[in-house]
Amino acid sequence: MSKNEVVMNPRKVAVVGCGFVGSASAFALMQSGLFSEMVLIDANFEKAEGEAFDISHGVPFTRPIKIYAGDYDDLADAAIVVITAGAAQKPGETRLDLVHKNINIFKSIIPEIVKRDFQGILLIVANPVDILTYTALKLSGYAPNRVIGSGTVLDTARLKERLGEHLEVDNRSVHAFIVGEHGDSEIAAWSSANVSGIPLHDFCEMRGHHDHEGATAEIAEKVKNSAYEIIQRKGATYYGIAMSVKRICEAIIRDERSILPISTMMDGESGIKDVVLSMPSIVGAEGFISKVPISLSEDEIKALNKSAETLKSVLEEALE
Repeated sequence: MSKNEVVMNPRKVAVVGCGFVGSASAFALMQSGLFSEMVLIDANFEKAEGEAFDISHGVPFTRPIKIYAGDYDDLADAAIVVITAGAAQKPGETRLDLVHKNINIFKSIIPEIVKRDFQGILLIVANPVDILTYTALKLSGYAPNRVIGSGTVLDTARLKERLGEHLEVDNRSVHAFIVGEHGDSEIAAWSSANVSGIPLHDFCEMRGHHDHEGATAEIAEKVKNSAYEIIQRKGATYYGIAMSVKRICEAIIRDERSILPISTMMDGESGIKDVVLSMPSIVGAEGFISKVPISLSEDEIKALNKSAETLKSVLEEALE
């Protein structure tokens, strides 16, 4: 091994971007016990330093972890780099409206990471996450398993929370996914949804709910509009996505082989290629391991292809 070769520290994480999402994610990761070292990086070094100081003051109440502000040299040996940097979504603005601003930001960030011979996993969280994961994959040249997006992990959590409330059961017993774009063309995969192995519609009947079409449409719409509702009320969303980041990092660091709907490159599944979107995937120490083929109806497959076409058209326009 040459003296300049980077040796990965499996208990180190870097967070690039110290806005609401980056800071909330760092706070969640501090409490997780997954890491013994965390570096925060931001274009505004003082902001990163202030967040590092503030979060560090909670360390005596959890497991030991060193938290500090740094620069790109400090992330070279991290196991995971979480990228939250980017322009924030404003009231009335869609995630896809952010594409031009944030692709340009990624053009400055990703080459800096590549220069450091980083060997770990890139976890993209900034929006629009599918397009930025695709951008990071192309700019980095890394293997597809090493560049993943937070995808619809949060949307899926929102779906499970809504279904648990609707059915008055523990939402951890609800098994359902949002797939496709993390955004307006996302799809609730009702065909494969179940509660502890019981098909969703059957369980709804057991609980006295019979208007399946109306109820599922209403729940899917509420899930899709969750971010807009929160942004309208408080200006930004960050706690839910912070917990999603923690969950994905757990699956990687502990090599859990958990099934999560992360953003990854599609390679012919459902007839979709050369676009990044979310499908249930096995996540472990290698990052993305493989997709899990869940049951989808013909209408859901059509909607998934339409979601992919939407992402492709926006990406093509952005790259012109």
